[in-house]
Amino acid sequence: DVQLVESGGGEVQPGGSLTLSCTVSGAPYPVYDMAWFRQALGKERQAVAAIRYGGNYKYYDDSVKGRFNISRDNGKNKLSLQMSGLNSEDTGMYYCAADFRRRGYGLEDRRKYDVWGQGTQVTVS
Repeated sequence: DVQLVESGGGEVQPGGSLTLSCTVSGAPYPVYDMAWFRQALGKERQAVAAIRYGGNYKYYDDSVKGRFNISRDNGKNKLSLQMSGLNSEDTGMYYCAADFRRRGYGLEDRRKYDVWGQGTQVTVS
């Protein structure tokens, strides 16, 4: 079975930085698009950043533009999210998501993604 495992979450002070990682295992063929979603307590899960297979196109939510950087290493089946200038609004559970079926939704759309990780908590306080 395909699994996504996130790591790198934790507690950080406002203005601090964290880097999240997501490792894909058990994939029978390459992952197409990938994304990071965030879910704050009591709120819906929303995309913060996403990236095409070739890395040639990236999506960022307006709230993280200029502060977050998404990247991937297809050879290592790894997705990363570098986060800087963190503030309390960035607090939440961060989920890695993978699209294997090339569904025709936007990168920011949850319906695009087939497989999800268990999440890693980021707390800014």
